[in-house]
Amino acid sequence: MFRFKQFNVDQSGCAMKINTDGVLLGALAKAENPLIILDIGTGTGVIALMLAQRFPSADIDAVEIDKIAAATAARNFANSIFNERLAVFPTSFEQFFKSNAGKKYDLIVANPPFYINSLKSPEKNKQLAKHADKAFFEQLINALVDHLDESGQAWLVLPISTSEMVKEIVGKQNLATHTAITVYSYADSEAHREIIIVSRSKIETDETSFVIYDAPGIYSEQYRNALKDFFTIF
Repeated sequence: MFRFKQFNVDQSGCAMKINTDGVLLGALAKAENPLIILDIGTGTGVIALMLAQRFPSADIDAVEIDKIAAATAARNFANSIFNERLAVFPTSFEQFFKSNAGKKYDLIVANPPFYINSLKSPEKNKQLAKHADKAFFEQLINALVDHLDESGQAWLVLPISTSEMVKEIVGKQNLATHTAITVYSYADSEAHREIIIVSRSKIETDETSFVIYDAPGIYSEQYRNALKDFFTIF
């Protein structure tokens, strides 16, 4: 059980536990007054819960293909004070969009599988959680064309190499992309993640950097400020 200031997250049965990528996305993703939000690959449900806390007027759909993880997310939603605004769908995002063809979102977030063309995990649920190929991202970006509201935004957290590939895919669609945040473990280390924004039209966004640690075991002020409304240690 991971205890946040306003909710708790049971991680039982989830191949992908709460991680830095997810909580950063939950803390930083935004859109102008989002009233309907979609979390693709919700896992434990932590990102959806963080967004429910940050945007009290928003209803949030969460999609999770792993049935065990989806059941865990459903319990976490039901046990939260935000339960009336959260719904989980135990299916693939492709099937979800097929079943909700006309639904559009103000904000879509995803902390997607990222080990592109790498050795697959022998455990099936970990493979689902961690591995994807180029076709996965092509299908994801294609879906955004039809399901982002005219002024909506999709925020994805990705490794640098995967981010470059996704930007190329976006460039072939009727969408715009922007690198919103470049993430570093330390100020003098190589960047290891990018948070990108995909939208139906070009948006004004300041590109920023984000440093997680000042020193081993010591979180940066930037990280502390981003997570202070969520983590009990801050």
